[in-house]
Amino acid sequence: ILQRVLEQHYETADDVEIPTEILVQHELPEAEMLATALSQRKGRKVTIVNPQRALKAELIEMVERNAEYELARTQKLSDRNSQAMEDLAAILDLPDLPHRIEGYDISHIQGSNAVASQVVFVEGLPAKQYYRHYKIKNPTVTAGHSDDFASLAEVIQRRFRKYVEDPQMQRVGNPDWPDLVMIDGGKGQLSSVVAVLQEMNLMEDLRVVSLAKQREEIFLPGESQPLATDAEQSGVQLLRRLRDEAHRFAVSFHRQQRSDKMRRSRLEEIPGLGYHRQKQLLAHFHSIDYIRQASIEQLATVDGIGSRLAGEIYNYFHPPQSIN
Repeated sequence: ILQRVLEQHYETADDVEIPTEILVQHELPEAEMLATALSQRKGRKVTIVNPQRALKAELIEMVERNAEYELARTQKLSDRNSQAMEDLAAILDLPDLPHRIEGYDISHIQGSNAVASQVVFVEGLPAKQYYRHYKIKNPTVTAGHSDDFASLAEVIQRRFRKYVEDPQMQRVGNPDWPDLVMIDGGKGQLSSVVAVLQEMNLMEDLRVVSLAKQREEIFLPGESQPLATDAEQSGVQLLRRLRDEAHRFAVSFHRQQRSDKMRRSRLEEIPGLGYHRQKQLLAHFHSIDYIRQASIEQLATVDGIGSRLAGEIYNYFHPPQSIN
């Protein structure tokens, strides 16, 4: 088993990550063959040693203790999450455990730079490889005019549109299909999402709830009153962790969008510098400050800029001093 673990681990590792010495707990039957293969990849001799001397033997013992601790911690976390999923299934009367839960939230400042987040928990833990963010496209959502209901409806429609466009696509049992969808908000937010899912004929196979921030209340479709729950229930705490993560991810993306817009707004003042070239500049220099500090020659090295436009950019940040 240990040999297979080592083979799998170093199979995906970069060559530079392979150490010159690997300490193992027991003698491996094919240690020499594995060491030769790793040596060829690294370009240097790699040895696999079952240490007997005190210092290296102590290192192995320490690794064993760490592994036992990590196993116990992981098992405890797995047990806690399993209990939370069972509790949540009971609270919401779900037919099965919610192995995949998706959470959605909206972030904006009075409608400006409105974005949404989609976060995913698998087996009770964040699965960041499935996270997504959305820029709200609804033309009615503008600076000074926010509409969380319309924004959530848009995002849910975009998320599940492929199941409508391809009716043959499997829903329940598909790893991409959530066992539960949670909306950050109250009755209004939930109603807007339910309405669009009904239009898409998806409500029959989707379980949707909302979790309001103010009183940590859970709302179900068609119910005017929130569920009677205890905030200390593990299932409720799981939903709260999901809601808080959706909020964090939405706010983080919103701040990024605002920052990008503020950076571009300065560049937009430079004649002849279109959106594509602005992106090229920011990708090359990473910040407005570095663009400001760059020489004409350095600016001209960016694709699509050239010496004439480089001069325009430089003069924008270093206007010639007028002589009285």
